[in-house]
Amino acid sequence: MAQTVPKILSTHPLHPRASAKLAGAGQLVIASALDPATLTAEAKDADIVIVRAPLPPALFEGAWKLRAAIRHGAGLDMIPMEAATAAGVLVANVPAVNARSVAEHVIFTALALLRQFRRVDRDLRAKGWLAGREHANANIELAGKTIGIVGLGAVGQAVGHIAAHGFDLKVVATTRSMQPAPEKVGFLSIDALVEQSDIIVLCCPLTPETRGLISRERIARMKPTALFINVSRGPVVDDDALIEALRERRIGGAALDVFSTQPLPSNHPYFGFDNVIITPHMAGITEESMMRMGVGAAGEALLVLAGKLPVNLRNPEVVDHYRRRFPLDL
Repeated sequence: MAQTVPKILSTHPLHPRASAKLAGAGQLVIASALDPATLTAEAKDADIVIVRAPLPPALFEGAWKLRAAIRHGAGLDMIPMEAATAAGVLVANVPAVNARSVAEHVIFTALALLRQFRRVDRDLRAKGWLAGREHANANIELAGKTIGIVGLGAVGQAVGHIAAHGFDLKVVATTRSMQPAPEKVGFLSIDALVEQSDIIVLCCPLTPETRGLISRERIARMKPTALFINVSRGPVVDDDALIEALRERRIGGAALDVFSTQPLPSNHPYFGFDNVIITPHMAGITEESMMRMGVGAAGEALLVLAGKLPVNLRNPEVVDHYRRRFPLDL
């Protein structure tokens, strides 16, 4: 009896190199929609799910063939870990490969805020050359500022490296481990960091400990000229407090790539501020990072389909259960 061709369900299209890597290993299927019901239905006969959108816990209850949920990227908040582990499904990710892309986005938005790019561009187009140029008198250089990084994983370290070595910034950071310190990085408590930094960059993962980390009290500690950049996750920030601080001009501005509600509603208050840059959760998306994430996820999928464990297994406690489900694996 011929073996069934494995089904690899991806929530989104993959980079051509990733698709080519999977060719011959299984049937690559792109989800027809991203709502919970559709994902659950289309994963029922899947062997692998490659993840770029939130998966519902119910998906794991009915996916009897499912071996692994592989995150196309680093953040695991899109995968319900408890449900996956209870179902005996491996969870893997592709860490660090988009760190450079995110870090470059951080520097790009910091420069855009300091040079008032939104105001300049708007007035240049609407009112003419001199109206746009008038904003230059209040523009600020990046060099010499203190940048505070919350979370010193791959993204935080990449931001710190570019900031220190490329723009002569003083780099301070706060992180759970606090050791070891990369070159040219000083450690501070979270409260001292928000008080002393000219630019505050949120790079930490969303966990029970980081939810609401940037609270009303910590926003109140920021300098009146401080810039706040979030490339982490929306729920790490108290949105109401940040909006209030922006409205009352108690901070200098913000660049936000992630939000508690995504997509961000078109009437959201964040869109009303000239000193706020909004991007649609794209800081880590470049041609290069999409290739690295896609190829990395494909490589993990191939290992699992070959009966091996993924390199970046994130729920190792599931292995015994997984082996009972697939006893012929190596």
